[in-house]
Amino acid sequence: MRHFAPGETVVRRDVHRSGRVWSEHALRVVADTGEALLVACPPGAGTRWPTLYVEARAVGDRTVRTEAFDAMATGRWELTAAVWQETEVLLWKPPAEWFSVNAFYTEGGLRNWYVNFEHPTTRTEGGFDTLDLTVDLVVAPDLTSWQWKDEDEYAHVRRLGIVTDLEHRAVDTARDRALAMIEERSGPFADAATWAAWRWNPSWPTPVLPRDGRSGTAAAHPVTGGQP
Repeated sequence: MRHFAPGETVVRRDVHRSGRVWSEHALRVVADTGEALLVACPPGAGTRWPTLYVEARAVGDRTVRTEAFDAMATGRWELTAAVWQETEVLLWKPPAEWFSVNAFYTEGGLRNWYVNFEHPTTRTEGGFDTLDLTVDLVVAPDLTSWQWKDEDEYAHVRRLGIVTDLEHRAVDTARDRALAMIEERSGPFADAATWAAWRWNPSWPTPVLPRDGRSGTAAAHPVTGGQP
């Protein structure tokens, strides 16, 4: 398995079962241990998203997000270059888990924790591949409350067959595991104070995506940082 050095730029790719890339996000390695990969980015980090998804975020129209998932089901979509905005992100991803734990920071400090349910990772030469499964858990900074997010979109991708019955069972198990970690204060939640105090290292350059034909020609659009 490829081991990444602290400070190294890696690319998280969300990859559809067809093998097509759904999104890309440039991140910088904070630590790479046997337990988990810890990566981060500030506002301005390079991304590529489905064009309809970028449009939905720009206009604030969730019906366009639905169209993006419809396109995903058909296997027909284009990627648009974008940049991450508003928040610093610290992401903890154990390779075999069906979720990652993210912390989002603004100038005021830790805004919230965010559990993103997704495929286990496959390491690549330049980073890692996974697939966001749409449902999320938003957790208060002090870990005293939480709420589920995007259950409607999760039901939609279930109907479309993007999330299979096997994946759905894995997500259900992962939901229980994530809630247990919060309640037990285990995993990253065991050291919540250190996480709350973390900020992006300003000596690190903002991570960018490798250039290819698409990134070299597509216009960059803002992607609001925080909660996909």
